[in-house]
Amino acid sequence: MYTNQIYQKSLKDLNTFSIDITAKKIIFVQTIKSLIDIYKKCNSSHVPYIILGEGSNVLFLENYKGIVIINRIKGIRIKEKNNAWLLHILSGEKWSDLVKYTLKMGFFGLENLALIPGCIGSAAIQNIGAYGLEFKNICQYVDLISLKDEKIIRITKNLCKFSYRDSIFKHKYQEGYAVIAVGIKILKKWNPIFLKPLFKKINIIKISPYEIYRSICQIRKEKLPNLNKYGNAGSFFKNPIISQKDAKRIFSFNTNIPYYLQVDGSIKISAAWLIEKYNFKNVHIGDAAIYKKQKLILINRKKANPKEILKLAQIIQKSILKKFKIYLEPEIDFINSSGKIKLLKKI
Repeated sequence: MYTNQIYQKSLKDLNTFSIDITAKKIIFVQTIKSLIDIYKKCNSSHVPYIILGEGSNVLFLENYKGIVIINRIKGIRIKEKNNAWLLHILSGEKWSDLVKYTLKMGFFGLENLALIPGCIGSAAIQNIGAYGLEFKNICQYVDLISLKDEKIIRITKNLCKFSYRDSIFKHKYQEGYAVIAVGIKILKKWNPIFLKPLFKKINIIKISPYEIYRSICQIRKEKLPNLNKYGNAGSFFKNPIISQKDAKRIFSFNTNIPYYLQVDGSIKISAAWLIEKYNFKNVHIGDAAIYKKQKLILINRKKANPKEILKLAQIIQKSILKKFKIYLEPEIDFINSSGKIKLLKKI
């Protein structure tokens, strides 16, 4: 059976924005069977449900009238090959713990994704990425379970439709499915990914996986808000990907904007730079504010409510659209009383 049932408890400690809202019921699950049992009860009684890991990429908009299922299904299996280690990881494992575990085991290659919050399941759904590495670069497969018929479906990497902060799991496999495990391949031959932000932190002669890990942890701690002080969901907006035509227009009067050429010829530009250059003057709505050290992050300074965070996000969107003719798309998921919804649509 499922464990640790909690009735009418606040979700404040179960979402990184620290929004103080409630759910009808909160249930922590440690087995796939428990997950299926809860789904069947919800389905038969027409009660909404949502599955969360660390609640690190969501904004609850109001009290949730259904069951919040907290995934704590954990376990790691390792298979050694001649040139690689193959890891099968259950979806309730914390991503940051996995990175530390692989370094301890002497498996090198995940260090650039240090200190990213959330669980393994959301890493696959979101295609997390940082400092030149994305989840898709190491993924071999994602295992789903159909909660209706209890069948496990393996989606190989080439069918996951991974793209920038996106995957097939955000679109096709939502209602009635759950990510239960992922397969990751870590090559035995270590090839460091060494980007500009690391130049000041590491002596290239002494470069090692541990040095990269320590440096990225230091950078993230300096750059990102402490969750114990400010509630937040990391980057609130995606970096916009624009056409070369739009890029030329932007570059014609902003020559120093950070950009990244994409495989298809489009251009990804820095959303944080756009917000910085708009030069918002201490904009805040109640306790919702722009984080000064990283303008892509919206923070809950203490007691912000969802409406305040939404209003601030909309102000930023409209301002950037007016000045740069660029739409900032939210990276996070919005949850109302019944489940995930689309908000802040193109203006």
